Amino acid sequence: MTNKLYKLMNWPQIEEITYSECDNPHKLLGPHKQGSKMLVQAYFPGAEKVTIHWKKTGQVGEAFLTDVPMELADEEGYFAALVNAGKMSPYEYVVEYGKTKEHAAYRRICGDAYRHVPQITKEDMDRFAAGIHYTIYEKLGAHPMELDGDAGTYFAVWAPNAMRVSVVGDFNEWDGRIHQMRRLGDSGIFELFIPGAEVGDCYKYELKIKGGLTYLKADPYGNAAQKRPETASVIADIRNYQWEDDEFLKSREKYQCGNAPVSVYEMYLGSFVTPGEGQDYVNYREIAPKVIEYVKKMGYTHVELLPVMEHPLDASWGYQVIGYYAPTARYGTPEDFMFFVNALHKAGIGVILDWVPAHFPKDSYGLSAFDGTCLYEHQDPRQGSHPHWGTLIYNYGRPQVSNYLIANALFWVEKYHADGIRMDAVASMLYLDYGRQDGEWIPNMYGGNENLEAIELIKHLNSILKKRDPGVLSIAEESTAFPLITGSLEEGGLGFDLKWNMGFMNDYLDYIKYDPYFRSHHHGELTFSMIYAYSEKFMLVFSHDEVVHGKGTLLGKMPGDRAQKLANLRLTYGYMMTHPGKKLLFMGQDLAEEKEWNEMRQVEWALQEQKENAGVQRLVKDLNALYRENKALYECDDQAKGFQWMNEISANECYVSFVRKGEAAEEMLLVVANFSGVPREITTGVPYEGKYKEILNTDAVCYGGTGVVNDRMKRAEDLEWDDKSTSVTVKLAPLSLSILQFIPYTEAELEKVIEKRIRKNTPIRKTTNKTAKKKQEK
Repeated sequence: MTNKLYKLMNWPQIEEITYSECDNPHKLLGPHKQGSKMLVQAYFPGAEKVTIHWKKTGQVGEAFLTDVPMELADEEGYFAALVNAGKMSPYEYVVEYGKTKEHAAYRRICGDAYRHVPQITKEDMDRFAAGIHYTIYEKLGAHPMELDGDAGTYFAVWAPNAMRVSVVGDFNEWDGRIHQMRRLGDSGIFELFIPGAEVGDCYKYELKIKGGLTYLKADPYGNAAQKRPETASVIADIRNYQWEDDEFLKSREKYQCGNAPVSVYEMYLGSFVTPGEGQDYVNYREIAPKVIEYVKKMGYTHVELLPVMEHPLDASWGYQVIGYYAPTARYGTPEDFMFFVNALHKAGIGVILDWVPAHFPKDSYGLSAFDGTCLYEHQDPRQGSHPHWGTLIYNYGRPQVSNYLIANALFWVEKYHADGIRMDAVASMLYLDYGRQDGEWIPNMYGGNENLEAIELIKHLNSILKKRDPGVLSIAEESTAFPLITGSLEEGGLGFDLKWNMGFMNDYLDYIKYDPYFRSHHHGELTFSMIYAYSEKFMLVFSHDEVVHGKGTLLGKMPGDRAQKLANLRLTYGYMMTHPGKKLLFMGQDLAEEKEWNEMRQVEWALQEQKENAGVQRLVKDLNALYRENKALYECDDQAKGFQWMNEISANECYVSFVRKGEAAEEMLLVVANFSGVPREITTGVPYEGKYKEILNTDAVCYGGTGVVNDRMKRAEDLEWDDKSTSVTVKLAPLSLSILQFIPYTEAELEKVIEKRIRKNTPIRKTTNKTAKKKQEK
């Protein structure tokens, strides 16, 4: 090395770089003005020779004539050159390596990672530190781009307590010495643009923490990942997919509002269908038409996907997430998943994603102890360790952590066009003592057991989601009586659009499991759900949680012999679909599956060929159609005027009757359900005079029943019953349910009824004649 160049070297700082302990390598590496010349420094461990090669557009060959050889300043591979120029034209390095035992001599051409300015601004850092950078995923992570003529990838990661962070990957032989990152002030963010790092390359972050320990972490904001069991992140460009669902998204606010029908098919992509030979899973593109065909055939309005975010363990079904910003590689690439969502939208099907902000796994390559400290989780296990699942709990009070989660929910909505987010395990977030004994938890600042930071996170998310993406559903799986889950933020609620009605599910399944002979003693479990039906905006669910871990299937939960089990199941679906609340059913249960769900096998599609199972399937299909076509079943779901008991007190006879109503008076259905084991002719009061036509009976032969139905139109009789002045009598088989449509009298029919009453000196009953007249005039 020349004496002049030697004197320009900052040897202590060079030692930081060669020892891989530098958090600001840009201070030395890259070009720096030195008087009228440019001092260029580079670090290529193991290189024998490095040359600065000037780029010449269209004349690359001639450029070697002006190459500038660099001098070896440190035998570790530190090179320097003093270039006789006031500024640097575009250039790259030609790096030559000698022969070793592992490989022959070779040469690499690469851009200078240390000549570029940060792409993260002070405003970005300030907003992130405050927890309000809602598109932080566009800054952190790995983003392919071109800077100053260099094509490559910009990397950024939050690791405030790391001593040094490097990007390692396919582009640098996984050597953490080569691409050491720059710390941006006190933001805790490290960043680096790496020319030549391209889409498809695998990478991780190598972190050195105090004490010298070095380890690898996947990218918390990575947009793609390797297929398990491999654990690296993968550079992906998710900006270029051509969406074709604009019309669908524009209509979302209307078809997902509170007075719209929502019937959800919950599904696990990994076991919907069996993959072909040589495949572990079916690709998103391959499965999309199969899902569309079945969901359209059955009449569901939405699918809800068990978590598609990247996760290491198949048996977790996606509920132990590592890659929150990456769709799992099991089923393909990010573009493949975009294709899946786009295809469903074009078919008119909404897509709801399960999302898991309650906890994350302890896998060493994930978020746990990310920078050598408990960065994403609480340090105290009484706050940071989940007693049930052996996982870690987020530190929701740390702004950057809450920002990570809030931005992630927005990411799936805005980048992947999700129509709803179903938040998993909300109860475990809301309570500090969830699943813990005395002494195993720490009270909040007021001495209570509410997790104030988690509550604030949820409110913040729901608030910003409604502002940025109106019409997108926010759904809570919450199993306690925590108040105002779906209450408005202005009223102090959490701001969800819907809450899973776990009470209905548990009470109903507890009731239906009894032999009909004993049900009279448990009648309250059947009717209790209406006591609190309007305390929240509910979704009724028979989800995957009810058909796993030894719980059997819904069919298996029903009492009696096979015929009785099937009748009970048909009755169950009829009751669910007519009860107030949006609907959700897990895949396979509409086929009356006979084996408990297992993620390793597909839905028992062969059951479609079995008459009894096909009957249940047809019933669910018809119920979905009936639900969508009758406003009475959804228009006033969360209003008391949408439901009225006719008879809920006949415990000994084990039957109930009620009406469902829409906004218009003529939008009314009468539902009569016989939960007893004997046939009955049930007389029930009705609110209006008129005709009642049976439009569905779960005992119909086409559903696998015995055929006890009510073919003839029924007219309200002048017989007081159930505190109503008029009534109808409905014939029901054991374990069956009938739905009757109210049809107002025409004016001519009403005149005949009045004349008949006058002759009999009978008082005029309550009618909806005005509505009927208006309907006729139309």
